[in-house]
Amino acid sequence: MDFGKASDLSVIDFSLPEDAHFTCEVLKSPFPHAQRQVLIGAPVWANREWIGKIYPAHCKPGDMLYYYARQFNTIELNVTHYQVPDESTISSWREAVTPDFRFCPKWPQVISHDSMLRGMDGLKQEFIRSVLHLEENLGTTFLQLGPTFDTGYMAVLDAFLKILPEGFPLAIEFRHPSWFADEAKFNRLLAYLQKKNTGMVITDVAGRRDVLHMGLSTPDLTLRFVGYDLHPTDYSRTDTWIKRLRKWFDAGLQTATVFIHCGENFMAPKLARYWTKQLNQELKLNLQPPVIRPQVVQGSLF
Repeated sequence: MDFGKASDLSVIDFSLPEDAHFTCEVLKSPFPHAQRQVLIGAPVWANREWIGKIYPAHCKPGDMLYYYARQFNTIELNVTHYQVPDESTISSWREAVTPDFRFCPKWPQVISHDSMLRGMDGLKQEFIRSVLHLEENLGTTFLQLGPTFDTGYMAVLDAFLKILPEGFPLAIEFRHPSWFADEAKFNRLLAYLQKKNTGMVITDVAGRRDVLHMGLSTPDLTLRFVGYDLHPTDYSRTDTWIKRLRKWFDAGLQTATVFIHCGENFMAPKLARYWTKQLNQELKLNLQPPVIRPQVVQGSLF
C-alpha cells in the first residue's frame, strides 16, 4: 500500500494517540465477553508467493480463496474496487469459504474517486445488490474516499448515505487532512456517522499519522494496519494495539476487523500470525493463527 508510505521509520512517532472524545461515548456499555468478535485478514488472496507457504505446494490459482479462508476469517476485498462481481462470481466465492468467513468489499473507485460519490446511481445500486448476495458472508463494506474529498463535500456524503438500504454495513476511510484538522468538528463527524449507523476506518500507516485518529462512530472497529516487511516496529506497534483493543473490548467494543498490509504482502501471513497469537494471549480468545509451512532448503539433507 503506497498511501502514507515513509522512507525513514526512525523519525516516526509510532505511539497510539489518545481516544477521540466521541469514542468514549460509543463504548459506554460493556459487551459480553463471550460475544467478542475479531476478524483478521489480508488485502488479497491470489498471491503466488504464498504457494508452499500458507497454501499447499500443489495449489492452483482457482483454489486460492478456498485455502485462504482456512487461514484467515476475513478479507479486504479490493477486487470490487475495480469491478462489480456478478451473481455467479459471488456464488463461487461463497462456496469456497467457511460459514463464519466475512468478505469486506471495497466500493468501486469510479464511485468513490472518479465521481466523488456524485451520480452513478445505477452502479451504486448494482454494487449494493451484488454484495448483498454474499448474505451471511458479508462483513462491512469499505468506502475509501479519494484524496481530494475534503470537508467541503459533506453534503455530497450525506446524500450518498441516504441512498443506502437500512442496516447496510458501511465503514468509511477519510483521507483528506481537513477531516482531522479540528478536534471538535471531527467529534461532530463521528456523532453524525453514529446516527447513520456508519463506521469509521482507522488506518495505522507511518507517513500519515493523522488518519490514526482513534475515532469510533459505532462499537465496531475497522483497522487497516500497514506493516513494513516485519520491521521491529511492526511487532511493537502490534503489541500497543493489542493493549488498546483489550481496553476497548472491556469498554464495549463488539467487533474488531483488522486488515494486515505488509509491503507487497509476502510477509502479511507472518505478521497476521503474530497479531492472532497476541490477541489470543491478551484477550483470552481462541482464534486460529495462520499456519506457515516450513521452507525446504534446496540441497540440504539435514
